Amino acid sequence: MSIPPRRDRAAKIIATLGPASADDAAIRRLFLAGADVFRVNMSHGDHPTHAGVIAAIRRVEADMGRPIAIMADLQGPKLRIGTLPDDGIGLAVGCSFTLCLNETEGTANRVTLPHPEIFAAARAGDRLLLDDGRMVLRITAVDDGLIITRVETGGRLSSHKGVNVPDAALDLAAITSKDRVDLDFALNQGVDLVALSFLQSARDVQALRRLVGGAARIVAKLEKPQALDDLAAIVDAADAIMVARGDLGVELGAAAVPIAQRRVIKAARAAGRPVIVATQMLESMIEAPVPTRAEASDVATAIYGEADAVMLSAETAIGRHGVAAVTVMDSIIRKVEADMAADIEPQAFSTPVEKGVPVPKAVSRAVREIAASLDCAAVVTFTSSGHTALAIARERPASPILGLTPDTGTARFLALVWGVHSLRSAEVDTMPDMMEIVRDCVARSGIARAGDVVVITAGIPLRTPGTTNLIRVATI
Repeated sequence: MSIPPRRDRAAKIIATLGPASADDAAIRRLFLAGADVFRVNMSHGDHPTHAGVIAAIRRVEADMGRPIAIMADLQGPKLRIGTLPDDGIGLAVGCSFTLCLNETEGTANRVTLPHPEIFAAARAGDRLLLDDGRMVLRITAVDDGLIITRVETGGRLSSHKGVNVPDAALDLAAITSKDRVDLDFALNQGVDLVALSFLQSARDVQALRRLVGGAARIVAKLEKPQALDDLAAIVDAADAIMVARGDLGVELGAAAVPIAQRRVIKAARAAGRPVIVATQMLESMIEAPVPTRAEASDVATAIYGEADAVMLSAETAIGRHGVAAVTVMDSIIRKVEADMAADIEPQAFSTPVEKGVPVPKAVSRAVREIAASLDCAAVVTFTSSGHTALAIARERPASPILGLTPDTGTARFLALVWGVHSLRSAEVDTMPDMMEIVRDCVARSGIARAGDVVVITAGIPLRTPGTTNLIRVATI
């Protein structure tokens, strides 16, 4: 089957699947609207349902002839209070409220908090945030299985609402027993990406790496303030980074989220790691057919900030206008990227020469400048592990990147990466083979036409990961 035309944009779109988008027809519509990666949220649904969704994605992938990445998002250690009366309770500002370690039904002035890790770490003066931060408790005392608090922000509290502890590092494993079961299932289903929730340090990423091995790439979701304190090490340990602004916003406060987002994108970009901006991007489109102006600006800000991908959650999982949300996001990205391209001045590529950089980095920078100087139709990379394509994407060339790989997992992973249009290709053994494959894949993808100039990069010896050292300019 011929490959559909490439996306007319560089940044990628992740769409979460759910009850509103779980069958072949819905997934196909989302893909054609612009979704590049599909997220399966392990916090909801059961394994048979997820297996059906994953199988549907693979059928659409086969039908479309384009690699599609699947991301399994682990729930992580979600902290919740216990049971309260059916109609909930009211928390009034200034009142005392107690959280108990023992399992008892809640009353108007106390509730169970079945998490000993919180009791071990809590100190007087710390805050506890309930129900996504809608209510704020200030700890006044911790004593023998009791946390006594004063209500600073009140509201109506009902059973099993979430708890955030922004002021303390909890001795809490990021990978729960549920996550281990879900991980085994997801890997057996052949997912491409595994997202780790509520991690606090690079050690959590490393623990997941030991479980995953090379079966999938790891996305580190940054949603705890403690993770920001170990940002450099987390970026180094993970394959991709997600700015998960939901819980991060609860714990940091809304005003601090844009600063954290900018900091994380900058760190990930410097390291050449794909970075995703997620949560509430077009949330009004769960019900409304068009986004708010603020939401459109939020998506644009992520693209101007050079994020690799932006993500839709409930908008496509349960929303009434999922395809429209993807279409709107696609349109915003294309308009912003056109504006960014118009702002590039000729001298923008005349950056100071750095000495002593690794060969792949030097080659990638040279490729960017050659592509700009010759107005190349595309940069074509041969990559087995994805490192070559990642190195080129890090430099943000003006030309689209065609990532050719014989490895299915790599082709799918590159569906997440800025500017890369990935295709599976045959193994390359000789330079004539390389040129034949380039001509075939360029024609099939529609990325260039006869007479166009492309710049090709690969590693010599061929089929050896991590050896990017070749640049070749060719006319199709």
